[in-house]
Amino acid sequence: MTDPALDLRRFLPTSAKEMKLRGWEEADVILFSGDAYVDHPSFGAAVIGRVLEHEGYRVAIVPQPNWRDDLRDFKKLGRPRLFFGVSPGAMDSMVNHYTANRRRRSDDAYTAGGRHGARPDYPSIVYTEILRRLWPDVPIVLGGIEGSLRRLSHYDYWQDRLRPSILLDAKADLLVYGMGEQTIREIAHALDSGHSIDELTDTPQTARIVSASEIPAPDADNIILHSWDECKADKRLQSANFKHIEQQSNRMHGATIWQRYGDVAVRVNPMLPPMTTEEIDASFDLPYTRLPHPRYKGKTIPAYEMIRHSINMHRGCFGGCAFCTISAHQGKFIASRSKESIMREAEAVTRMPDFKGYISDLGGPSANMYGMHGRDLSICSRCMRPSCLHPSPCPNLDTDHSRLLDIYQSVDRLPGVKKSFIGSGVRYDLSMHPTGRKETDATNRRYNEELIERHVSGRLKVAPEHTEQRVLEVMRKPSFDQFHAFKQIFDSVNRRCGLRQQLIPYFISSHPGCTEADMAQLAVKTKELDFHLEQVQDFTPTPMTVSTEIYYSGVHPYTGKPVICARTRDEKLAQRRYFFWYDHTYRREIIDSLRRIHRPDLIEQLYPRKK
Repeated sequence: MTDPALDLRRFLPTSAKEMKLRGWEEADVILFSGDAYVDHPSFGAAVIGRVLEHEGYRVAIVPQPNWRDDLRDFKKLGRPRLFFGVSPGAMDSMVNHYTANRRRRSDDAYTAGGRHGARPDYPSIVYTEILRRLWPDVPIVLGGIEGSLRRLSHYDYWQDRLRPSILLDAKADLLVYGMGEQTIREIAHALDSGHSIDELTDTPQTARIVSASEIPAPDADNIILHSWDECKADKRLQSANFKHIEQQSNRMHGATIWQRYGDVAVRVNPMLPPMTTEEIDASFDLPYTRLPHPRYKGKTIPAYEMIRHSINMHRGCFGGCAFCTISAHQGKFIASRSKESIMREAEAVTRMPDFKGYISDLGGPSANMYGMHGRDLSICSRCMRPSCLHPSPCPNLDTDHSRLLDIYQSVDRLPGVKKSFIGSGVRYDLSMHPTGRKETDATNRRYNEELIERHVSGRLKVAPEHTEQRVLEVMRKPSFDQFHAFKQIFDSVNRRCGLRQQLIPYFISSHPGCTEADMAQLAVKTKELDFHLEQVQDFTPTPMTVSTEIYYSGVHPYTGKPVICARTRDEKLAQRRYFFWYDHTYRREIIDSLRRIHRPDLIEQLYPRKK
């Protein structure tokens, strides 16, 4: 029988009792997390905690503190020796809490039991305000995706207004954006060496408030954005700012960005270069239990259930989709783990008591970008493109899928593994792109076939997102013709292998540039392919994406040209119902809509008269 105390000591302590089990009088760092505590490399607070623990620091974590009562959760572990860290959660709190129609969700996948209400809206602001009030002299370091995507002025869809950098609202001394292992290590060492938090002005991948008098003259190393007051007065200036922010987020060696807010300014230091294989291995190889903390015994954490038998093989995404936040947070350059590190984790998964022989995902932000980079990295170091795939794949990009095939086959040979699946999204435009190199093209054809034959759990998810070219151009997605071509491969492999698998496409309605007529065409084209769509969503503007800046300003940040946007609830619903043309509930409304937009020709295609 397992000793409960021993079991608790396998995790970072979450209570004074657990600290005493380790013989601690105080912690060096106390982390406050908006998520339940799952000791797994897919949960940011656990990663930061394990990184600091590996450096020799005593780290405790307070998951989902109660901010409504007498604030005992914010007091129970006392004062940390070095700093408080705030991680509001692996998912933006407002996306977590609200639908695209701004309706409150009834559940929270990152909370035990899936219950809602365990975190506030904007926990970055709420948690830091409480900590500053209770412990005014203790440094506060803010991390996580919420702060990362709000590091400069941004449009907030849920409040329908432009908001300043989150540092103007959150009471943090320093904001760490992006993947923070290296940066938090540097901060901890500096504070431990006797430096004050105010001295950490040059730390990479951080943002902080400084005096406006510190703003330098613009040059190659310093980009001065339009000020907060200018952006409030003119939406086009906010849009123009975004072009610089996106470009610098996706550079290997970026510039420092400055934005003025009256007498102060926000200084955003450049992102670090992508992690080396050794660096990313060091993070994933830390002694995670891969389990929720014992405090949740008997309760299910839905987000953990999704990834408990999965393996993340890399970080970063060079797709540059206009509506996606990945590159703003992780950058476009791929940081890949070694095969050895991946295999060690796969072996650890096979030893889990509930493992039944199926690895749910060997993937990443985009499943098939593992090990990919430019052939000539000197070209990459100068590159300003936000996407390596749009408008067409970069000729310098090495798209060889052989490394992926090798890992898939090696994992499948492990004792205890019956099958490994690819659950994250696959970029078929990447695996199908003709490179002109016979060996690479042959390997990539083999990748597509092996993926479909051996690594689909009944359903393969892909994301064409739309069918109409002008919408796809705004989205930075490939032509729908490529989806047709991939579907032909998928159907061919299924016939040859006697499989009855489904191809599940994702689509978005109400994206900037999309009209009702475009959605009507989408309905017709997906009907012709015999799809009754399931995986669909209404566009939700999230901070720091091209699509959101277009939605807010009405113009494209890179061209300054107007882009049509569906904004009202009625406009959005009018587009969304085309996904469900097959539902009799919507038939009359769709027919009326097609007549109103002068497309009666499509009525017969969607609803042919019986002969």
